Amino acid sequence: MMVADSESCDAPGVQGYLPCKSLGTLRSKEDRGVKIPRQLGRGPSSFIPVEEAAARHQCSYLVGFHMGEFLQVGGDPEWLRGLQYAPQKLRNLNEINKILAHRPWLITKEHIEALLKTGDNSWSLAELIQALVLLTHYHSLASFVFGCGINLEIDQEGGHVFRPPSPRSCDSSPASEDGVNSSSGSDAMEEVEVLMERMKLLQECQLEEEAVTQEEMETRFEMEKRESLLVTPSDIAEHSLPPNVMCFVEDPEFGYKDFTRRGEQTPPTFRAQDYTWEDHGYSLINRLYPDVGQLLDEKFQVVYNLTYNTIAMHSGVDTSMLRRAIWNYVHCVFGIRYDDYDYREVNQLLERSLKIYIKTVACYPEKATKRMYTHFWRHFKHSEKVHINLLLLEARMQAALLYALRAITRYMT
Repeated sequence: MMVADSESCDAPGVQGYLPCKSLGTLRSKEDRGVKIPRQLGRGPSSFIPVEEAAARHQCSYLVGFHMGEFLQVGGDPEWLRGLQYAPQKLRNLNEINKILAHRPWLITKEHIEALLKTGDNSWSLAELIQALVLLTHYHSLASFVFGCGINLEIDQEGGHVFRPPSPRSCDSSPASEDGVNSSSGSDAMEEVEVLMERMKLLQECQLEEEAVTQEEMETRFEMEKRESLLVTPSDIAEHSLPPNVMCFVEDPEFGYKDFTRRGEQTPPTFRAQDYTWEDHGYSLINRLYPDVGQLLDEKFQVVYNLTYNTIAMHSGVDTSMLRRAIWNYVHCVFGIRYDDYDYREVNQLLERSLKIYIKTVACYPEKATKRMYTHFWRHFKHSEKVHINLLLLEARMQAALLYALRAITRYMT
C-alpha cells in the first residue's frame, strides 16, 4: 500500500526525520510587518518546548536525544535539571502543552491570552505560533516513535520493545517473522482479501448510491464517535517515569480522555468545514511564521497522498479510500467531523485491532505494545505499517494545530 522508502524501517534512520538540526529552515524570512524573535528558533530555547512535548508522552528516546542536541548548541546544563530551572517564559507553556498533548479540544482563546499578556514573560503571536508548531510536532513524533517501537522500554533488557526490521527484510510481514502456523497464515491472507472486497464494494456503492442527507451523515459520525469509546486496548504498556523525563512533566496525572464520555457533557464537535487547514490554519501560520505554512502543508500532503498502489500481496490498487479512512478516524477520536465524509467507510475498512492500534498510538502512545503492532494487518509488510504511523503522525499534528489555531483566531477577532 504505502511507504516511500523501505530504508525508513531501520530504526536509526528516524534520526534523519527529526528536525532538530534544521530548525533554521523553518524560519527563513522576516514576516511582512511582524518581527519574528530569532532566539527561540536558533538557540537552546527552542529545545525546552521540545523536551516538554516529548516528556508529556514519556518518550525517553526523544527527551534523551534532544538533551544531547541542547548541549551541543551551547545550552545551559542547569536547564536540563527540570522545568523549574528554565526561564519563566518557557515554563509558561506548560498548561497549553499538556492540553495540546492530551485534550486539544479544551484550548480556548483565554489560554492564548494568558501567554500573550504576562508582562516581561509574554509571548508575541509569532513566537507562540512557532512554539505551537514545535509542541504539536513533537507530541505527534512521540506517537511515531512509540508506534514503530523505537522508544526505550524498561520491561525488556536492551531497551526496545521491538525494532523495525533491517532494510533487507523490510518486505516481510510481522506474521511471517512471528512464525505463525499455516492456519493463522491463511486467516491473515483472508483478512487481506476481505479488505480488498470491501473497498471494491464501497467504490461501487459510491457510484450507485443516491445522495445522503446531511442529517444521515452526521448520524453516522456520531455513531462512529460513540463506538470509539469501546475501542480500548486490553493490554497496555505501563511505565514509571525516569528522572530525566519526570523533571519536564508537571501534573503527570493529566492525560487523554475520550472526546465523548458517558454521563458527561460533550464538547461541541469541531466541524472541519467551519475552520479548515486549507482556508484558515495555513494562511494564519504563513502570516505569522513565514513559509512554515507551506512547509507544513507539503508535509501533510506528501504523507496523505503517499502510496505504492499496493496492499500486502496485491499491486495496482487505489489505496486513497483506505488512507482517507485512517486519517479521518484519527480526527474523529479528536472530535473533528467532515460533513462530506461517510463514516460508514471507517467501520467497513478498519478492523477492530487496527482501530485499537490507531487510537492508542494517536492518543496515548506510551501505552502501545508489540502485540498491538503485530495483531493488525497480519499479512501486511512492515513498510505499510510504518506508513500507518506516518499518517497518524501528520493527522494527529493537524488535528491539534487546528484547535490551537482556531483559538488564536478567536483571540484575534
